[in-house]
Parts: sequence; structure tokens; C-alpha cells
Amino acid sequence: MAAPAFEVIAVASSAGGLKALLRVLSPLPDDFEASIVVVQHLDPRHRSLMADLLSRRTSLVVKEAEDGDALKAGLVFTAPPNRHLLVNADGSLSLSQSELVHFLRPSADLLFESVAAGFRDRAIGVVLTGTGTDGSMGVRAIKKMGGTVIAQDEESSEFFGMPGSAIDTGIVDFILPLGEIAPALVTLVRSGEAW
Repeated sequence: MAAPAFEVIAVASSAGGLKALLRVLSPLPDDFEASIVVVQHLDPRHRSLMADLLSRRTSLVVKEAEDGDALKAGLVFTAPPNRHLLVNADGSLSLSQSELVHFLRPSADLLFESVAAGFRDRAIGVVLTGTGTDGSMGVRAIKKMGGTVIAQDEESSEFFGMPGSAIDTGIVDFILPLGEIAPALVTLVRSGEAW
């Protein structure tokens, strides 16, 4: 069996993100050949139920990331509240409480930059619904290193700040309705080409 065209998919969302994440993750097959890492902006004062909620609606294994976890195909890692999630070149995960980025922790920009540095053209960045601009610097890093970027379109976004900011960079590869993102990921990971 050929190696997947992409090894890691980094997903960023904020306001409206839980519903969007469910729509993206639910249709993915249990033999999905890439790892997925998710930054969802959360209230830092409360324990997150994100991994539990997502795992009930997808055949993939979903877990809140812990320092030292390793990427594995078909496994989804979510950033814990108030921690930056970083992916190292060896596929291990690091959590950091370093300074806020654009008043945020976890930061999509830091996640995307770490994925770009470690996985270069074998990385996909996905920017879903959310307010603000988090992720727009990170998509530049992914593109600079040869990766692929997908942004949710305005019509299907509950909040268009984050995907709109990514699109405004002018380097997003695919601007898709929410319902088309999962099929695009399956096709990209398997063949390296969209439809």
C-alpha cells in the first residue's frame, strides 16, 4: 500500500467550531490514513469535553492531547484548554503554556507553524468557522513549506472571521462549503489530488 500523500491535518476553529468539527470528522472513515490535530478556542477556566463530544460522532479515536503523545493515522488530538499544541518533526506532540498569541492559547498559528516546519508538503491546514484572525499567519507557513490549505466558505461559516482572514492571504488552495471538506480530505490524503 502506498504511503498517504499527507501525514497530518491541522484544524483550527473558534466560535461555531464544535458543529463544524463534527461535520468534518463524522464522515471520515475509520481507516483514515492521516493524523488530525485540532485547536478549538475554549474557555481556559473550564475542563474541556471536546474530545468526548467529538468521539461520540466519529469512527476515529479522539483524545485530548498530552505532552509526548505521538501522531498516529486515524487518531484525532484536541488541544487542552489554555495550552498551545505543537507537533514536532518526529511526530510527537508538545504542550506549552508560553505567552498568548493574539490573546489566545491555544493558538492555531503556532500549531500550523509547527506542522509546517515538521511535515512540510505532507501537511494540510484547515481553517473553520471562528471570529478573529487566528490561523492566517500559520497558513502562510504551511504554504511556504509546500503544504495545502483549505478554508471554509463564507456561506457555510457561522462566523467568517478566521476563514475569511485565511482566504484574504490569497494563498488558500481550496475554499469549500463545510459539507465538502471531509470528502476533500479523504481524496487529498489518498491521492494527493482534489477531486
